[in-house]
Amino acid sequence: MPTTAPSPRLSTAFEQGGTPLSDTTASDSALRRFLHGLPGVDAVGLEARAASLGTRSIKTTAKAYAIDLAISMIDLTTLEGADTPGKVRALAAKAVHPDPTDRTTPRTAAVCVYPDMVETAVAALDGSGVKVASVATAFPAGRAALDVKLADVREAVAAGADEIDMVIDRGAFLSGRYLKVYEEILAVKAECARADGPDARLKVIFETGELSTYDNIRRASWLGMMAGADFIKTSTGKVGTNATPANTLLMLEAVRDFRAQTGVQIGVKPAGGIRTSKDAIKFLVLVNETVGTDWLDNHWFRFGASSLLNDLLMQRQKLSTGRYSGPDYVTVD
Repeated sequence: MPTTAPSPRLSTAFEQGGTPLSDTTASDSALRRFLHGLPGVDAVGLEARAASLGTRSIKTTAKAYAIDLAISMIDLTTLEGADTPGKVRALAAKAVHPDPTDRTTPRTAAVCVYPDMVETAVAALDGSGVKVASVATAFPAGRAALDVKLADVREAVAAGADEIDMVIDRGAFLSGRYLKVYEEILAVKAECARADGPDARLKVIFETGELSTYDNIRRASWLGMMAGADFIKTSTGKVGTNATPANTLLMLEAVRDFRAQTGVQIGVKPAGGIRTSKDAIKFLVLVNETVGTDWLDNHWFRFGASSLLNDLLMQRQKLSTGRYSGPDYVTVD
């Protein structure tokens, strides 16, 4: 397999175990040695800490802040075969004004759609400040030739996507072909560049439910960050096991350690299975306690959980009015 030049972020590489990080991507064997040399994950300790942080309670005033923060971190998503321009425009309207009866409600961070719907989303969100994200690289399975994956990305970026959510080749990763995964991320990152504006930010999806072990999730996290990910993301939301407090905590620890070593800050996006305000607040506690307030912003932390928004809106209305309105008082996706 041909080797690719190291990611620019590794050109000022720190040393890991006495080896410059840029040297770890010089060959498949070097990359394998580095990734398998990362500290093993204490699964019991990881799950115990995630569970412990999940029991934290917060005051009512802090809860109101947390609900608004969570709303502002949502990537409102439609990724169905039955998607239409009308559905995308309706979703965009909800992203801008999640609660039409209360214009103080924060906007969501982004609307996420397939590449062929990016142009519609861009037009609908023009001037709103809500980003347009697009899944790419043969989402969700990632089973396509590289040129097909890159064409997928080019289409979305050319149509105006602010962010690209790519999936890694889990088959290559699980069979130990780490350099192939690294080079594909580098190639996708290159396609996110624009000559006439800011580059699209790249979210790299691991599909943690298919990686089987916490050690693999840690390895994938470092691999993605080394290759140029702006965000690392747990899941597509299309498999049985998606974001969990434990796998998200592990990824938060990875971005914390990566910044400590390189000075580069990377975002984290748990996706799938986060449905209630209580769930969202647990994840925000994980962020605060693991990486601190630098990540408590939608530039660095997102929720890939569209169904979460309705529960956040109902809880917000309850805090405001003292009454629980019920699902009939929020728009149904």
